[in-house]
Amino acid sequence: MSSIPRFGCENARKRSVEVGGLRLSFLEWGMSGRPALCFLHGGSAHAHWFDRVTPAFADRFHVIALDQRGHGESDWAKPPAYATENFAADLLGVIDALGWRRVALIGHSMGGHNAMSFTAWHPDRVSALVIVDSRPSIPVERLGRLRTRGRLALRPYPTLDAAVRSFRLLPRETVADPAFLAHLGQAGVVERDGQWVYRFDPASNGSRQPVDAWTLLDRITAPTLIVRGELSPNLPRDVVDKLRAAIRGAAFAEVPGSYHHLVLDNPAAFVQAVDPFLTTLIR
Repeated sequence: MSSIPRFGCENARKRSVEVGGLRLSFLEWGMSGRPALCFLHGGSAHAHWFDRVTPAFADRFHVIALDQRGHGESDWAKPPAYATENFAADLLGVIDALGWRRVALIGHSMGGHNAMSFTAWHPDRVSALVIVDSRPSIPVERLGRLRTRGRLALRPYPTLDAAVRSFRLLPRETVADPAFLAHLGQAGVVERDGQWVYRFDPASNGSRQPVDAWTLLDRITAPTLIVRGELSPNLPRDVVDKLRAAIRGAAFAEVPGSYHHLVLDNPAAFVQAVDPFLTTLIR
């Protein structure tokens, strides 16, 4: 009897492409020729963040979860270049390399910011947009904290176990399965010079240059779904209302019992919210 995989990456193909001199890594599921679907993680995260939701789409879509520059197994930008425009250029290069004419984008947090900006700049390349607990702009005080954290060097750990045990989400509130959190921690570290460090460029925080995407939202023409974690303070309902007013025809769904990291906290309910929206687009 075949075993049932616990995490989507167990059935994924690991691939990479070179875009603008950087090697960008991604996990891939499904078959070429199906509707294209791309997941974009948040800041300091990586492609495995979606390991509990990607299997739900692999039988109908050609799916990737991208390690954005400076994250996961993708290259770090040297000198640091972490503006929204850089992330968007990478995404365009990846979908061109895959031969995709149009793609549905699902972006969480920083990935949602990058996805909505890309959709505004390249409306002809996006078939659908799912914004997951993400704001169009980062409050000044929060951006300041990100840049301060980005000046800190990566902490080395003597063993893989020590690195995994130190893994914490930011923001920390979560009801995610501890086994899944351990999986994310293990997928997010690498051994270098006999010690274990996180697969993350601190400069992606320290040199972050996000655009104010509020000024771009009226350019979005793709069908759009805004998804919020019921318990998340990161995307208050009044901001959701402003988003829906700015993006023509945007729909809204709330994932119950979840904080900002809703794809970790309640992956089944996230799929239930997103699947009908995407399914209507491929009928």
